Amino acid sequence: MRIAELERRTGVSRHGLRYYEREGLLTEVRRSANNYRDYPEQAVERVRMVCELKALGFSLREIRELLEALRTDRIDCLEGARVMAQKRARVERRIAELSRVRDLLAAEQQRLEDSARCHGLADESP
Repeated sequence: MRIAELERRTGVSRHGLRYYEREGLLTEVRRSANNYRDYPEQAVERVRMVCELKALGFSLREIRELLEALRTDRIDCLEGARVMAQKRARVERRIAELSRVRDLLAAEQQRLEDSARCHGLADESP
């Protein structure tokens, strides 16, 4: 498939797809006789996996290493489990940070609403 179709199916811009290719995340790309990139069907899932791993906090280096391990069928389960534990801990810390921010915002909202009521400024909408 051409880059425009891969872009449409994954939501990743052609610039992003070319960057992933340069970074070694998309290695299955072939060039046609007219020098256009030709992406196999599996590139759709590969790009989606990269996006999901990025969203989980994996660096491009870590993603490249994981994809290479999958390609060569040489996954070190203990190392993989260690990396997953580190990522999970990072996610849990982020959740705790966001919970603190949510609580702070709720307290400030309540303070402002109480102040508005005391001054007769409340309009009944949060």
